Amino acid sequence: MAVLIPTFSLEARALAQGFAPVAGVDEAGRGPLAGPVVAAAVILDPQAIPEGLADSKVLDEPAREALYEAVTRSALACAIASSGPARIDATDIRKATLHAMSRAVTALAFPARHVLVDGRDVPPLPLGVSGEAIVDGDALVLSIAAASILAKVHRDRLMREVHGAFPHWRFDLHKGYGTKVHRDALKAHGPSPHHRMTFGSLKKIRED
Repeated sequence: MAVLIPTFSLEARALAQGFAPVAGVDEAGRGPLAGPVVAAAVILDPQAIPEGLADSKVLDEPAREALYEAVTRSALACAIASSGPARIDATDIRKATLHAMSRAVTALAFPARHVLVDGRDVPPLPLGVSGEAIVDGDALVLSIAAASILAKVHRDRLMREVHGAFPHWRFDLHKGYGTKVHRDALKAHGPSPHHRMTFGSLKKIRED
C-alpha cells in the first residue's frame, strides 16, 4: 500500500478565504487500556514547514522525536492537552478525546481562526473559530500530521514516566496498548491507577 504524502492544500485554501491562522488537530491514545488520550494543536508557519512530516503511525520513533523538535521550533504556535483515565471512565473515550482537543486549541498562544481536525468529529471550539473534520487527515494534511507527531511523542514520553512509578506493567514497552506483555502483567498484578476501567477486560474486573 502506498504511503500518502500530506500537503498544505487545505490550509492554503482556508488562508486564501481569510481564515488565518489555521491549526491542525489530532490525538494519540484512543485505543490503549491505560494512560491518557493526548491531543495536540499546531499552527505551521507556511514559510518554515519541516521536511518529512507524515502520519505519526508510519514513522519510527527516532523520526517522530526529530520531527517533534522540528515542529516545536518552527511552528507559529503549538499546544498539547490530555484527558486522563478518570475522565475517560467518567464519560467515554470520544468525549474525553474531544475535551482534550478543545483544550489544546484553546491553549494555543497564537489563536486559530480555522481548525482542521483528524477524524469525523469537530470538538467544541472558541467563539469565532470554525472547524472541519478530515477523515485520514493525519495522512493528508500537513498541519494535522504535525499535530499527530506532537501528540504521539508527548504521550509516549508520559507513559515512560508512568513506567518509572509502576514498572510491573511495562508501560515503557507497550505505552498502554493491549499487547500480550501488557495482558500478562494485568493477570499477574491487576490494574494500576492508570488503567481505564471501562475498557475491555478491565470493565469485567471493575464489575466484579
